Amino acid sequence: MKVDVLLGLQWGDEGKGKVVDYLATKYKVVARFQGGPNAGHTLEFDGIKHVLHQIPSGIFRSDIKNIVGNGVVLDPVIFKKEIEELADLGVDAPQNLYISRKTQLILPTHRLLDAYQEKLKGSNKIGSTLKGIGPTYQDKIGRQGLRVGDIELEGFEEKYQTLRDKHLSIINDEEIASKLEELEPIFYEAIKYLKTLKLVDSEYLINEELNKGDGVLAEGAQGSLLDVDFGSYPFVTSSTTMVSGACSGLGVAPSKIGEVMGVFKAYCTRVGSGPFPTELFDETGEQLRKQGHEFGATTGRPRRCGWLDLPALKYAIMINGVTQLFMMKADVLAEFKTISVCMGYKLADGSTTDKLPYDLVNQSVKPIYKELTGWNDAMPSSASYQNISQSLKDYVKFIEDEVGVPIKIVSLGPDRSETIIR
Repeated sequence: MKVDVLLGLQWGDEGKGKVVDYLATKYKVVARFQGGPNAGHTLEFDGIKHVLHQIPSGIFRSDIKNIVGNGVVLDPVIFKKEIEELADLGVDAPQNLYISRKTQLILPTHRLLDAYQEKLKGSNKIGSTLKGIGPTYQDKIGRQGLRVGDIELEGFEEKYQTLRDKHLSIINDEEIASKLEELEPIFYEAIKYLKTLKLVDSEYLINEELNKGDGVLAEGAQGSLLDVDFGSYPFVTSSTTMVSGACSGLGVAPSKIGEVMGVFKAYCTRVGSGPFPTELFDETGEQLRKQGHEFGATTGRPRRCGWLDLPALKYAIMINGVTQLFMMKADVLAEFKTISVCMGYKLADGSTTDKLPYDLVNQSVKPIYKELTGWNDAMPSSASYQNISQSLKDYVKFIEDEVGVPIKIVSLGPDRSETIIR
């Protein structure tokens, strides 16, 4: 068997959680391979709406193993809270939840460092979620981080205190540093709880499942345009959000990768700072935000909204080797008589390109739009492709022709039932 990988192809918030939940019945394992509590994967079904941050989106299926891979950074406090919230919904998460011993731990001082570093940037801030993600990955690369497996070993508290004190020596802000006093007891309590869960060598577990012939779905967080190497640097996340991250974040060989499924919205959104060529600052942008309920699942911040950016989408498809596409939130554009799609960019020197420029941050990049007929009509009452309007079918075909990859799912709403399989 192969590992199928599901990725976001824009700046995150594409709707990956819904797709994973929808597809989960095809797999025996769902595994998160990067990111941390900065992710917000929203699932809606049977009148329930729930946001997952660190727990894989297959957790609502009791027959599926959910693995937190080694490429993830884990906040024990948020993790414990997530499990408790799932219990309130009748979900016994620990029963089928496995955490890699090689997963990096987010310490309370990582969160304080995040706030301090963002404060120092002033108007040049990245727009961090302030969850401690960046500082944790910094310690991982700097070979001084603590991992989940360390909590099982003698001397963990001493290692923790050494790293904690090093962090505090960097934070030259008494107000921020003083918050540790309230954060630390909760952290220790969460570590004690974490010890009761299934801590595993997940690279062995995943490969054993593959050898048994069981399907594995690797669930990505954030989006391809936030990748630390190929995203809109420096306004990116701190992990590899591309398909290669599934190999390094789970311990599977590239030859074990099967389908690469890319999720994108019928338009574009972005949370936080950073370049966004097709962003709309007018009434149309506000209408997209209102119709799409575009507020961050993790931060609650209003999302910036704009038209679909085809050069950026093609770029993400190319880098990831995407084999099939899932288009989300097609229902949001049902309010528009006409819609626009970015076909390329006009640069500061007057030249044009249909490729993603190296410098999106400082260089003037103006979108070149193609106007299309919208589907200014009601969405179909049944989830059948034949029942949707011709103009929406034309939009789907237009994108497929441009990017050269088939769109297999069209989502018409947040619930499981509002999903069209082509």
